[in-house]
Amino acid sequence: MFAKILMAAAVLLAGTAQAHDYTLGSLKINHPWARATVAGAAAGGGFLKITNSGAADRLISAQAEVSNAVELHTMVMEGNTMRMRKLDKGIELPAGQSVELKPGGLHIMFIELKAPLKQGDKFPLKLSFEKAGEITVDVQIEAVGAAAAPAMQHAH
Repeated sequence: MFAKILMAAAVLLAGTAQAHDYTLGSLKINHPWARATVAGAAAGGGFLKITNSGAADRLISAQAEVSNAVELHTMVMEGNTMRMRKLDKGIELPAGQSVELKPGGLHIMFIELKAPLKQGDKFPLKLSFEKAGEITVDVQIEAVGAAAAPAMQHAH
């Protein structure tokens, strides 16, 4: 019986360690994460999901000490080439909707990394919203080629 209780507690804690959510007013920020980088990499990408249960808002900037600059980006097709573009006006967060920052789409760029991002580490990231204000979240660093954070992947 005791072993079953310990096992259940371990499973519960493991799930809690994977998923970390933050709330700022009507915004819910789900599992901020970044891909690990190789030595010498100049930039890294950050990802998360924002669910807005209130009025429209906008993510206007992000700041982190892991790099000399942090920018909000999107990926767009130009002909047959996928290109990254900086979003000077931020990322729209429509009322009652979710916006996912993920590889190959909207994302946060950490430019001129001060050191490689190492799998298993984490770092603080300050997010600034036009209406909701600011919040600092912890970014979990996942594997180099991660397509999604483990807490957001679905087993089939």
